[in-house]
Amino acid sequence: MKTLFRLAILFACCSAFSLQAAAQEKKERSAKEVYSGQIVSMSGRSISTGFTLTLSGRTSNEEAQRYLSILASEGQDALLKALNKNQLGRIAATGQTGRDLLVVRDGQIDGKRRVVAVFERWMRFGELRNGYRSTDYPFAIVEIFFDAKGKGSGTFIGAAQVKIVQDKKTEQLRLEIESFGTFPSKIMGAYQHK
Repeated sequence: MKTLFRLAILFACCSAFSLQAAAQEKKERSAKEVYSGQIVSMSGRSISTGFTLTLSGRTSNEEAQRYLSILASEGQDALLKALNKNQLGRIAATGQTGRDLLVVRDGQIDGKRRVVAVFERWMRFGELRNGYRSTDYPFAIVEIFFDAKGKGSGTFIGAAQVKIVQDKKTEQLRLEIESFGTFPSKIMGAYQHK
């Protein structure tokens, strides 16, 4: 009887600990972070646009693998349909309507924090009405590297197409991101709001 009682207490403690750990993980994933900076277009003359990036969630490794599987088996349109329910934050550029973030990945590379955010890009009415080829590039991608002081810079791809291709040398499948006919823009002066 004492053994059964001890097992019940041990089980209750383990359950409480895992619930507390799950709550902490959910809190960390949902902590809101706000960043600002400039998108500087390098195509032709230099044009600078301010932006605000709000992160309120992250894409887990399991979710990322599931999205890659959808892309590999069903293509980009099915991926966009699967992502459209996500709301992991928001991006707003000066003069544009804010867009929901569909994928947010956060990690460390070479001692710098790397944040990648993907959203459905801004499309002009004429593009949609006339069915231009640019509509085959529905994504926009932001990649920012932050140093130890919290200052960031990176890349902005305003019109991107994604697909899974087989590497000719290694025969491994890999994600390929193609930009629509322009050089990616630079992200400069990014910083986190306190």
